[in-house]
Parts: sequence; C-alpha cells; structure tokens
Amino acid sequence: MRLFRFKRRVLLIAVLLLTLLFLARPGANRVKTRVVNSISLALGRPVDVASVRVRLLPQPGFELENFVIHDDPTFGAEPMLRAQEVAASLRLTSLIRGRLEISRLDFVEPSLNLVRRPEGLWNFGNLVERAQKVSVAPTAKVKTDKRPGFPYIACSGGRINFKFGQEKKPYALTDADFSLWQQSENEWAIRLRARPVRSDFNLSDTGVLQVSGSWQRAITLRDTPLHLVIEWDGAQLGQLSKLAYGNDKGWRGAIQLSATLAGTAANSALTADASVEDFRRYNVITADRLRVQTRCTARYSSGDNTFSDIICHAPAGEGTIGFSGTVRNLLSAPAYDLAVTLQQVPIQLMLTLARHAHPGLRDDLSVQGKVDGEFRGQLTSGANRSLWEGRGETSEFHLTSAHSGTEIVLGVVPFGISAKHANPSARSSAQKNALPMESRLDIGPIRAAFGKAAPLTVEGWVGREGYEFDFHGEAQLKRLLEAARMVAITPPAPNAEGSAKVDLQLADEWSGLEPPRVVGNAQLHGVRTQVRGFNAPLEIAAASLTLTRDEVKVQNLVASAAGASWRGSLLIARPCVSTELCTVHFNLHADEIALDRLNQLLNPTAKIEPWYRALSSSLSSGTPYLMTVNASGKINVDHMVLDKLKASSVTADVELKKGKLRASALGANLLGGHHDGEWQADFTAQPPQYRGSGIFQRVQLEQLAEAMNGDWITGTANVSYQASTSGITSSELFSSTTAHLQIDASDGALPHLMLAATGVPLQMRHLAARLLLQDGKIDVRTGQIETGAEVFHLSGSASLMQILDLQLTRDDASGFSITGTLSQPRVSQLAPSETRAALKP
Repeated sequence: MRLFRFKRRVLLIAVLLLTLLFLARPGANRVKTRVVNSISLALGRPVDVASVRVRLLPQPGFELENFVIHDDPTFGAEPMLRAQEVAASLRLTSLIRGRLEISRLDFVEPSLNLVRRPEGLWNFGNLVERAQKVSVAPTAKVKTDKRPGFPYIACSGGRINFKFGQEKKPYALTDADFSLWQQSENEWAIRLRARPVRSDFNLSDTGVLQVSGSWQRAITLRDTPLHLVIEWDGAQLGQLSKLAYGNDKGWRGAIQLSATLAGTAANSALTADASVEDFRRYNVITADRLRVQTRCTARYSSGDNTFSDIICHAPAGEGTIGFSGTVRNLLSAPAYDLAVTLQQVPIQLMLTLARHAHPGLRDDLSVQGKVDGEFRGQLTSGANRSLWEGRGETSEFHLTSAHSGTEIVLGVVPFGISAKHANPSARSSAQKNALPMESRLDIGPIRAAFGKAAPLTVEGWVGREGYEFDFHGEAQLKRLLEAARMVAITPPAPNAEGSAKVDLQLADEWSGLEPPRVVGNAQLHGVRTQVRGFNAPLEIAAASLTLTRDEVKVQNLVASAAGASWRGSLLIARPCVSTELCTVHFNLHADEIALDRLNQLLNPTAKIEPWYRALSSSLSSGTPYLMTVNASGKINVDHMVLDKLKASSVTADVELKKGKLRASALGANLLGGHHDGEWQADFTAQPPQYRGSGIFQRVQLEQLAEAMNGDWITGTANVSYQASTSGITSSELFSSTTAHLQIDASDGALPHLMLAATGVPLQMRHLAARLLLQDGKIDVRTGQIETGAEVFHLSGSASLMQILDLQLTRDDASGFSITGTLSQPRVSQLAPSETRAALKP
C-alpha cells in the first residue's frame, strides 16, 4: 500500500514537472546574443530579435519575438524577412560540445520580400553564392560533424512580396507554407505552397501554386545547378487575367499548369504542360466543355531573362497548331519573336472555339474543311502592341445548318495578318497616322452564291478589340436571313422571301455586352413575309432600308395587304430585344381600304368575327404581332369602303400599345360632310371594349338614307356623339352599344311621311334632338321639328331594325302617332288623352 502511494506521488510530481516545463517560458536574454549570432552565421544575414524565451518542451529551444532578417543594403532598407513569432529548436548534440546551434526555425505568418535589382540580381542570390564559400553541414548532419548545420526553415501562413528595384509590385503569394533545408553536402531543397494574389484587388479562385526542387553548391547564382517542379492548379482564367493585367478580360476556364526546370540558372531546359478546362467567354453558356491544351519545351537563361528555342504543339483534331520562337525580358520590358503554324486544322474545331468565344452562335451549325497558314509576330521592348504578319487559306469550306438545311459553299477563303491602324473608321490620313498600329486578321474577299447570278462579296477583319465585315451585292433574302441566323444575328422577318441588294457592315467589340448590329443600306424587291396573326403574307414590292447603330429607317415603302396598296416610311429604334420594349414610328398612306378585305386578312373566321380579331389574343393561336407591338404614327387613306358606306381623305394619329389602340384627330369626308373625332379600343379586355366621341358636320342625309338602302330623308345635319361598346361579333357590338347623340338638321324632308291627306311629304326646316342609343333601341330624350308653318315636339323611340314608335305633338296637345318602318311609316292622329299621355315624362 505504501509502495502504491509512493508511485502515485512520483507520477504526480512528474506530471507537474512536465506541465511546468510546457508552460514555463523563462527569459533568456543572457543567451540572446549567442542565439542571434548562431542564426546569422547560418543564414549569412544580420538578424535582430526583440526578446528570447527558453522553451523546454516538446523540444528544447527558444521562442523569439519580433524576428527580423535584414537585407543587403544594395537591395533596399526594408528587411528581407519579418516575423512576430519564431520557434528556434536547439540541436542537442551541440550542447554536449558546449556550443549553441539552431537545428530548426519555425516562422509563424512571416513576411518575406524578394527583391530584384534593375541589372537582374535577386536578394537571395548571394545567399546561394555564400553556400560555396562557407562550409555548412547538411540539415540532418551526423553527430561526428563539428561544423554548424544549416537549420531547417519552415514557414506557415506567410506572405511573399515582390519588389523590382524600389517599387513594390502588387503581386504577392499569401497563405504561403514553405520549407528550406540543406539536403546533402552540396544540395539544398525547397518546398512552397501558396496562393497568388494582387494587393490592389480582391481576388478569389487564383488557384494554388506549388514549387518543389533543389539546387547545388556553385560559385555564382548563374552557375547553380537546379531542378524545380512547378504546379499551378485550380486557377480561374478570369481571375488570372485580373491578376496579370489588373482587369478581367472576360475569359473563363480552369487552368492547370505543370513545368519542370532543369540545368543551371544561366541555361536550363524547360518542359511545360498547360491546359484550360471549360474554356469560354464569360457570357457564353454551352453544354459542351472545351479543353484547350499544349505542351512546350524551351531553354531559359536568367542572365537576360530569355526563353529561347520555344517549341509548342497543341493538338487540333487531325491537325496541329505549332508555336516557336523566343521570348525575352518578361519581368520588365517584354519582347518576343514568335512563329505560329496551322497544319490541316479542322474548321469545325475553330467553329467550336468561336461558339465558346461569342454568345448566340447556333448549335445546329456544322462546317467542313481545313485551315493552313503560317504567321510571325514580333514585339520590341517598350512597344505597346505586337505586330504580326502572315497568310493562310481554307480548303473545301462548307457551312451547313441542320435546322434549315441551308448550305453555304465558300471553298477557298484567303486570310492574312497585317499591321493596320487601330481605328479603321478614321476618315483623314492625319487621323489614321495619329493612331497606334495593331495586327489584324484580314479575311477575304469571299464570293458566295446566295441565289443570284452575281455572287455576294464578303470582306472583313478580326482584331484584338473586335471585328468588322462588309457585305456587297445581291442575294435571295431567304438565304441571306438564314446566313444571318447562322452567325447569331436575329432578323426581324425570319420567313421573308424575295431579293435584296445590300451594302452592309457587321461590326462589334469582343468586350461588348450587346449583340452585334448590322449597319448600312439595303434595297428590297418582291418581298413576301408572314406576319404573326395575319391570314395572308405581307407583300413588299420595294423598300429602302437604312440601318444605323441606333435605328432602322424604312423609306420608299411600297407594299400591299388586304387588297390595298400602301406607301410610306417606318422608324424602328435599335437595339430592340422585344417588340414590347420598342416603339415603331410610321407614316403610311393607302389608296383604298375595303374593311371586308381587311377583315379577311386579320380574321380566319371572317364571316363571323370582325377584323380586329388580330388584336384579340384569345382568338388566335399564339400571340398576334399586333398584340405585342408598340407603334405610333400617322395614317392617310384616300378611300375607305364599308359595304355601301364610303369615306375619303381619312386621316388619323394612331397609337398602339400592347393591344390598346388610340386613334386621335380622326378625320374623314363622309356622307357629303366631314367627321372629326377620337376613338380608343382595349383589346386586352375580354371581350374587347371601345369608346369614342366626335362630330359629323354638314352630313347629306339623303346619302345616309341611300347607305341604309332607302330614300326616307333629305337635308343637311350636324351630329355630335359619345359612344361605347364591347364584343367580338357584329351582333355583340350592336347589342352592347351605348351612345349619346346630338342632332341638328335643316332644309330637308321626310318623303315617306305625310301628316295630312294632301299627300305632301313632311318638310323639315329644322330638326334638333338628343338621342340615346341603348339595348338596340334609340330613345328620343328631347326633340323638336320645325316645318314651314308648324312646330312639333318629337318623342318616342325607334329600333335598329327601323321599326318606329314616335309622336309629333303641338303645344295645344294635338299631334300624330308614327308607327311602321322608315320606308313605310303609318301616321294617325292622337286623341287628347293619348297626347297628354305622350307628353308625360
């Protein structure tokens, strides 16, 4: 029992002692100088430490605070390395010999500055060169070796900054974990894992950079044998371009890079494999994933920072894309001399690349043919842009649309690269000469057959900032529009047929957010196109189109629809993503419009439903065009015919907004007089609703009677009205109409109405009446007729079927009752009681 208690006390004391050794950190400022000198001797750099504390467990050593490694003054006054906390582990075997030797240095979140002087020297270079002059034992030295050993240096969570001269670059490596040690008698090794960043931008997805390798003892840095393996994985192309250039170039894809550098710093062999997975433009969404890859070999010299004997091969289907040449001085004023060779590269692969580089290219396109070419590019130090030159051509080039079956045979297409001024639209020579030069890919001229005897000529260029193509000649409109859809240009009339003479230009910038726009002029002839909601094609005999960046002007329009010939102009804003967002301005003139023909155009059930069916979404398959368009303008019609009713010189200011129609300043010569008014229609309601007001001036009443197949009235009248109605069919419209009418007629007669046995028709010197049309019946609210000798009060009603129930009364309560119809009225005298009843409200 006593033995058990003794052992327990010993164990408790040991635990307390170990705890004390873990926690205790006594000061060691007396040995601070020896610690600093030991580290300085191993690194060959002046070292400063603010304070030193002894650490006994888990391994004897020291904890250093505010650790600083000073740099060579020729590289700058800023320290080479700074760390708030450093753990220095002792080499126990050195204590036996009475020496203080550091075996390991662990830096926590250090900041390391790598500095390059203008002549190309790095601040870590003399550390490497010192290894030749100072005999230091390997990090894992044997016990019998009396030389100081090179400490194992490990850093976690650090930051590596880069300076060129006195300028600190925004590039840096963060979250850096790196290790440095002497692996053998003449060889040092390094490991690094970090994330590249840029201090002036908030970047993410820059991937992880890993470096591992070794170098051997040499007199100078240039002669140092080295072997490095570099891997960069997971970097996104957009973030990488922002890291390199300071802005996102708009490309997307995941980068993988692996490279091996072997030889000496002055002359080493480089082998690299690079690939980009899911390469595309930022605004391109596609199901297929494009992988771009290449393998390169080169020689590298650190003296002049030159990559020479570069040879790269990128597989391209059955062909290859090759690069060769020299790149110099990448870190300051880069320059290069490169050659690019295309050998039997499939055009289908280039179409796939274009589909990933530009949005909207159709998936049903396929191409056949090969591309061959040779190009050479040069960039001199200090120049802003490189200059390229070379020639190439396609062979057996065929472009096919699987959707429409359209095939465009281009055959041999020549192209070349040459130096041109950056802005080809500059007009004067002085303006062009003031602009910088850039290399552009010139394509064409291409002569393609589009259904006409003379081919359409296409010529253009592609540059760093964008592209431009010119189209000249004649073409069948259907094939031309299909070709436009092939290159992601959406035409306004996809099913149009006819011919066009064009002088057009297609231009766009790669960085533009809007779809490409065609500008220029076109002459249309014999065009037939189907408009959604119309029962017959719209025929355009001729039209002149002027397309600018902001609008489309249609002038000298000659078209026919519903048996009428139309002339005029249109103005459409650009860009117009949908008809709901754009307003079409028009000025149209028609010679004669027959409303029954218009009804047949817009209404498949013309015998039942009225012409405005095309505005009613409930009565058509799909949404009719007139239900989506926004339009405003003027209409002028020489003659308008509705059955026997004819109007001339019809004019109106028309506004149509998504199925709501407003016709203001509606004027017409009608029934020998003139009409002025305004009407509105809402075709979004079910059923459609209409309301309007206006005035007829100096209407010839005999013409009204003739239009009603009779001769029951003569004279002249002014009529003002306010009316509303709703419905689809004519019966619905008549039954739902409500109208207030004010009539003022004079100098007329009612030929079929005779109040006395004399057989003389009733003379109408003046008629004034207020009428209400409702429920298919006209009620006389107030009325008065003046004949040659008498004045009568008018009351009663008449139906739209021309059935009369009217009374004419004098002031003395005598009068007449009028029944029958307009063509055969029956007149009878009213008894006094009947007269009084008739006068009651």
